[in-house]
Amino acid sequence: MISREFRLLIWVLCVHLAGIYLFTKGFLLTRLALPDRGACTSDACTSLTTHKRAVLLVIDALRFDFIAEHPPEPASPFHHNILTLPRELTAAHPDRSFIFNAYSDPPTTTLQRLKGLTTGSLPTFVDAGENFGGSSIHEDSILHQLKAAGRNIALAGDDTWVTLFPDAFEPNMTFAFDSFNVEDLHTVDQGVIDNLLPLMRHHQHSWDFAIGHGLGVDHAGHRVGPDHPVLKAKLEQMNSLLHDVVAAMDDDTLLILLGDHGMDRMGNHGGASVLETMSALWVYSKIPISFSGYTIPDAILPKITFPEATVPHRYVQQIDLVPTISLLLGLPIPFNNLGSVIPELFNRDPDGLSLQTAMQLNAAQIRRYLDAYRSSPSGKELDAAWHDFAVAWADTTAVYGEHHLIALDNFTRIALSACRVLWAQFNVLLMGAGLAVIGLSIVAGWTLYSKLRDVGDDEWEKWVDEEVLWSFSTSAVGLGLGYIMHIMMHEYLDGVAMHQTMLFTASISSSIAVAAATRPTITFKSIKALRSLPIFLILHTLCFASNSFTVWEDRIVLFFLISSVVPSIIIGFTAPTSRLRYRILGFSALFAGCARLMAMSTVCREEQHPYCTVTFYASESSSAPPITALLLALPVAIAVPRAIRRILKISKSDSGLAATFIPLFLAPALVAGTLFWMLEWVHSTEVVSNMGGVLRLTRTVLARTTAAAVLIGGVSLWWTSPICLAISKSQSSTSTSEDKPQVTVLGFANAFGSPYLIFWLIFMSLVWLMTQLSGQVVLGLSSIALLSYLEVVDSVRDVHGLNEALASSTPSSALDLTAGTQDLVFSEIVPLALLAMHTYYATGHQSTIPSLQWKTAFILNSTVSFPFSHATLIINTLGPFFLIALAVPMLVLWNLAPLPHPKRLGAAALRSGIGLSLYFSVLAFGTAVFAAALRRHLMVWKIFAPRYLFAAFALGAVDLGVLVGIGIGVGRVREEIARVFRVIS
Repeated sequence: MISREFRLLIWVLCVHLAGIYLFTKGFLLTRLALPDRGACTSDACTSLTTHKRAVLLVIDALRFDFIAEHPPEPASPFHHNILTLPRELTAAHPDRSFIFNAYSDPPTTTLQRLKGLTTGSLPTFVDAGENFGGSSIHEDSILHQLKAAGRNIALAGDDTWVTLFPDAFEPNMTFAFDSFNVEDLHTVDQGVIDNLLPLMRHHQHSWDFAIGHGLGVDHAGHRVGPDHPVLKAKLEQMNSLLHDVVAAMDDDTLLILLGDHGMDRMGNHGGASVLETMSALWVYSKIPISFSGYTIPDAILPKITFPEATVPHRYVQQIDLVPTISLLLGLPIPFNNLGSVIPELFNRDPDGLSLQTAMQLNAAQIRRYLDAYRSSPSGKELDAAWHDFAVAWADTTAVYGEHHLIALDNFTRIALSACRVLWAQFNVLLMGAGLAVIGLSIVAGWTLYSKLRDVGDDEWEKWVDEEVLWSFSTSAVGLGLGYIMHIMMHEYLDGVAMHQTMLFTASISSSIAVAAATRPTITFKSIKALRSLPIFLILHTLCFASNSFTVWEDRIVLFFLISSVVPSIIIGFTAPTSRLRYRILGFSALFAGCARLMAMSTVCREEQHPYCTVTFYASESSSAPPITALLLALPVAIAVPRAIRRILKISKSDSGLAATFIPLFLAPALVAGTLFWMLEWVHSTEVVSNMGGVLRLTRTVLARTTAAAVLIGGVSLWWTSPICLAISKSQSSTSTSEDKPQVTVLGFANAFGSPYLIFWLIFMSLVWLMTQLSGQVVLGLSSIALLSYLEVVDSVRDVHGLNEALASSTPSSALDLTAGTQDLVFSEIVPLALLAMHTYYATGHQSTIPSLQWKTAFILNSTVSFPFSHATLIINTLGPFFLIALAVPMLVLWNLAPLPHPKRLGAAALRSGIGLSLYFSVLAFGTAVFAAALRRHLMVWKIFAPRYLFAAFALGAVDLGVLVGIGIGVGRVREEIARVFRVIS
C-alpha cells in the first residue's frame, strides 16, 4: 500500500518537474530547419567543379595541434606534431595542400558536429542530449544533394552516419561499426582501413563520395587522455592510413581530412572550450587547386593562434566545408547552409573570377535562406537583424573588385553571427510560467514544512489525507481550467502548446491551494524561529548571479559546509556534561576533517585555469586515476564498513540485521566495486597485453554480480527483517512464577536509525560501484562525515534538552521521554544539502558537459545499451544528491528509541524531506532566474545554462531520494519496529 507521505511527495515531485519542463522549453534555444532544397539556377555551380569524387576522412576528436606545428617545448613528450603527412605535403605542394584551424560550433558532440558538417547549419544547445540516440536528418545536406545528382556514397566507420542518413549509402559499400564502445580503440579504425582502402584501390569508379570515420583517437582521449602513449600510437596509425589513402588517390579525387571536434586537456569534449572547438582540417588534391597570381584580400583570410603556439594559422568555420565541397563537386549548396566558401580553394585565375563566382553563389544561397526563414512561422525572429542584413547585402552590389569580395564575405559572416544570436531565442511566456510554477512550489513547500511542525499524532493521518486529496483535486481542476483558457486565449499564447497551458494552470492552482490550506499558525515559537535566517541558502543562491562565483562554486560550497557546523562547535564548548562536550567536538572535528580531505579531490573547469590543479585524475590530460587513489581505494573500501559498524556500536545497534548485512553484503560489495575500477585501469593502460577480452568479461561479470547481489539480495534481506536489535528474555533467579521475564534489548536507543542506515547503505554500495577510484575514496569520507554529523545533531539536541531541563522549574517534565521527537530546524538540514553538493564536486564532477564521466556508461556493458548505460551514467552523476536525500530522514530517526512510541514521527520525517527539497528547489529557482536575466550574457551557454540544467537534475534526484526514503524506507522501518515491540510487550 502506498503511504500517505509517498502520495504527498509525488505531488511535490510532479510540480517541480512541471516547472522545470516549462522553463526549459522556453529557455533552451531551438532552430527551425526549413524543408527547401538548394538548387542552381544556372551552370555556375558546375563551372567551378574541380573533382569527380571526394574522400571525407574524419578522425574523431582530431585537434588542430595534432597536425600543426607545436610549440618548441611541448607539455608532454607525446603531445607534438604526429600526423606528419599533412605538414609535409603542404610544405612541398602549397598549391594543392591546405591546412586550416577549423572552428567547431558547440556543443562539440559528434552527432551535432556531423549535422553541421553535412547541412552547414548550426547546432543548438539542447541537441547535445541527442548524442546517445540521434534521429535522421531531413533538412537539405550535401549527402541529399549527392543522392539527388545520382552520385553513389560509400561509408566505412562510425555508425552515427547511418543513423543520421539511413537511406544515403549504397548497401554494398556501407561498413558501419558501433560508435559507443569507448573501450574498443581499434575495431572502428581497423574497419576503416580494411574497407576504405579496397574501395579506393579496386572500386574507384563505383563511388563518388566516400566517408571514412575513425574513432580510435577519440576513444583513446576519453580513456587515457591526449598525452598518453596509447593516443600517440593511434595518431601514428592514422598517419599511416593517410599515406595509404594519398597513394590510392587519382587526379579526380579530392581528400578532406578533419576532426569533427577537438578534445580538452582531459581528452573529453562536448563543451565550448578552445581545445574542444579548435579542430583540424586538411584539404589535399593531386592536381593543383590554387594556381593563379591573384592575391586574395587578407580581410577574408582570418588567422588565429592556437593556445601555447607562437605562429598564427589560417582559421575557418568548420561549416565552411559544406559550400566549398558542394561547389568543388559541382553540386548546389544545401539550402540551410550558413558557411562561407574557403577562398584559397577557388583561386584559379589572375583576376579572381572563379573566387568571385563562388562567393556570389554562396551569398545568394544564404540570402535565399534568410528570405525563406523570414517567411516562415518563425520569421519574426529575424526582425531585429534584418536591417543589418539589408545593409550588408546592398554593399555587395555597391562596390567592385577586391572590395566586392570583402563585401560578400562580410554579408555571409554577418548572417552567421546574427543567426548564432538568433537561435538563442527564448519563449518568455514559457520561461515566466516555469519560474512562476517553481516559485509557487517553494511557497507551498515552505508552508508544508512550517505546518508539519504543529501537526500532532491525533490529527496527522487525517491532515495528510486532506492535503493529498486537496493537492490532486485542485490539480485536476487546474487541468480543466488550462484547457478552457488555452481555447479562449490561444491567439495571445504565442509558442505555447495546449498541454503546456494545462500543466501551468494545474501546477499553479494546486500550489496556491496547498499554500492556502497549510498556512502555518503564527505563534511565539514560530516568530522566534524567524531569527534564524537560512543565510547559507541565500548566499548560495545569490552566487548564481555572477559567472565567476558560479565557476568557483565548488570552493564556495566547501567554505559554507565547514562554516555550517560552527554553531554546533560553539554549543559543544558550552555543553553541560563532559561526555556531550567530547562527542560534539570530536564528531564535529571528524566531520570537518572528512570534508576537507574530500576537497583534495578536484576536477577543474576550463575557466578555473591556471588556479586549479586536477587531482581526481592522474593529470589534467589523463582519465586514469592518480597513484594515491590506486593505493587508497581498496583500504578505504575495507575500512568504511568497519567504521560504520564502529559508529553503530556506540548505541549497541550493530546487532541483528547490521551483523549480517555489513560483513556479508556491504563489505564485499565495496571491495568488488573497487576491484572493478582497478581492472578497468589495468585494461585501459594495457599493463597486461593480449588480455583485453578477459579483463572486459571479468569486469562485466563482477559489476553485474555486485549490482544484482546488492539490489536483489540486500533489499530482500532488509525487507524481510529490517531491525538491528538483539533481544533476549531471562527469568530472574529471585523472581516468583508470577513475575514477568526480563527482556534485554541491545540497540534499543537507535532502533529506528540503524535499520534505516542499512537501507541507505544498499544504495550507497550501488553508487560506489558506479564511481571511479578517486570518487570511491571521497564517497567513503562522505559516508563517515554523514554519520558524524548525525551524532553531532543528536548530541546538540541532548544539550538543548538538558539546558531546558536545568532552566525549568519542573526538570522531570522537561526531560519527559514521551515528548517524542525533537523539533527539526532548517539549519540542521543545510549541512546535509551542502554535503551533497560537496560530494558531487569531489567525486569528479562540474556543471559542464565535458566533466560527465562517459566511461561509467560502460560498467555493465562493453557497448552503449539502453537503459543500462544511461542508468549508470546518471547514477554516477546524480548519485551524491540521491544519497544525501535518502539519508535526510535519519536527522529524525537517528538515536530515536521506540518506547514510548515517538510522537509525530511521520510528520518529522516528512518535514526533513521537504526541507531538503526546499533547499534544492531554491537553488534551481535561483539558477533559472539568473539564467533568464542573463540570457544575453556572453557566458550564458557556457556557464549559466549548464548550471541551471544541473540544478534541475539535482532537484529531480533529491525529490526522488526523498520519495524513496520517506515513502518506502521510513514506512517499512516504522511498521517493523511497531510489530516487534508489540510482540515483546
